Amino acid sequence: MADRDSPGGMQGGSPSGGAPVGGVGVTACSAMLYVDSVKAMAESVGISNLQDDAAKDLAEDVTYRLKCIIQDAAKFMELGRRIKLNVHDIDHALKVRNIEPLYGLGGPEALPFRFASGGGREIHFIEDKELELSEVVNAPIPKVPQDVCLRAHWLAIEGVQPSIPENPPPQSKDQQRSDSIDPTNKNSKGTKGKGLGPFTPTVGKPLKFKTSEQVFVKQLATHELSVEQQLYYKEITEACVGSDEIRRSEALQSLSNDPGLYEMLPRLCTFIAEGVRVNVVHYNLALLIYLMRMVKSLLDNQTLYLEKYLHEIIPSIVTCIVSKQLCLRPDQDNHWALRDFASRLMAQVCKNYTTSTNNIQTRMTKLFGSALNNEKAPLASVYGAIAGLGELGNEVVKVFIVPMISEIGVRVEFCLDGVGHSQADKTSAQKIKALVVKLACPILKSARKSPDVLEEYKSEFGYFAASLHVGVVALRNQDQKAAVVSPSVRPPTQPIGAGPSKGL
Repeated sequence: MADRDSPGGMQGGSPSGGAPVGGVGVTACSAMLYVDSVKAMAESVGISNLQDDAAKDLAEDVTYRLKCIIQDAAKFMELGRRIKLNVHDIDHALKVRNIEPLYGLGGPEALPFRFASGGGREIHFIEDKELELSEVVNAPIPKVPQDVCLRAHWLAIEGVQPSIPENPPPQSKDQQRSDSIDPTNKNSKGTKGKGLGPFTPTVGKPLKFKTSEQVFVKQLATHELSVEQQLYYKEITEACVGSDEIRRSEALQSLSNDPGLYEMLPRLCTFIAEGVRVNVVHYNLALLIYLMRMVKSLLDNQTLYLEKYLHEIIPSIVTCIVSKQLCLRPDQDNHWALRDFASRLMAQVCKNYTTSTNNIQTRMTKLFGSALNNEKAPLASVYGAIAGLGELGNEVVKVFIVPMISEIGVRVEFCLDGVGHSQADKTSAQKIKALVVKLACPILKSARKSPDVLEEYKSEFGYFAASLHVGVVALRNQDQKAAVVSPSVRPPTQPIGAGPSKGL
């Protein structure tokens, strides 16, 4: 669409040239702006009776100027080593000719042009969607954008990069993962170039004996913390288990976002493990909840890899799930929330750190299954085992909980209908019943075919039959209502080109 121009590219010949553009590699072709298009543009601005000669002259002039602009834009495209012309090339071409560029027309995708014909004319146009004024008025007001501000932080202090969120972490998550899998990698990096292999000890002195055998005594690795890190550790632990909820929230936020916690991670995990071990004996429910919130923050930190410290984290979480007693007043205090929260943490650990080597999820499933099958286990521990299995997925529920419903129902019925049981045990039985119905109903709805006969439920599930039957029937009714309502609320479809679509 360009003509043969002068070497400067500022003037052109006739609008219907046929020679290639010099230096650009774009083949010129004869293209003219239709007279009908010029008339349509004139009508859009209020000029109704435009003469054919005037429209023809305008079409030739506009065609010539468009070709000049496109030729200049093609030059910018060629200088940019690109094969696709974009909006910025057109803007640069307009600026070269001292024409104000068109603003607000940039976009990641090309605008689709629609074709329309009628009255002897054929035009291409961009479809403008019609907006309902009521929808625009009732739309939620967007949030006010924050003011732009500058924030200063230390890149390095005396040659040492501080561990703050603005700086990269001192050790990436991939490096932590490789060190946890093969600890010799860390030593092999330091001995590279010294002629020592990865299996050569780097710490300690060889002890020579009468024989030719040499024994290397490896010293214990020490994790020294700077004064600032020791102060941070002291403040963060006191805030997490203190009585100030505002400080606790800030400390937990720091644990979940701070990238410089790798060196303090062994101490933090030991603090959590010792805290759970002590407070579960003293039945301190509040501190156990605070410690589990610390575990949640560490698991949410994207810069930490906790596999080396799972031997301290997992026993602490399991203790809060299946412990016999977690508080002084089990019939009044809500220790069920702690068991549910710890079960979700265990599911998160299994999801993020289970491998074919450690088999964490398999081992946890067996642990909870053994607690569920133990007839001497207290009902609170049974509730924790059911909650832990329920968080591991529907397949675990189908394999471990559904076949045990009848046996669990016998214990629950004996506790609720029998005599001589404490109020705490009755509360545990009620919680177990509600949890089993919640977990088993979706599984039974998908595994059993309709209709649901109550007698079949009684013969298979015993004490829980009535509750499970009601729950499954309710879920089936909800699905039927959703299937009936969904076609009526579905927006009507409109064929392409039938007309402008309304709405946002």
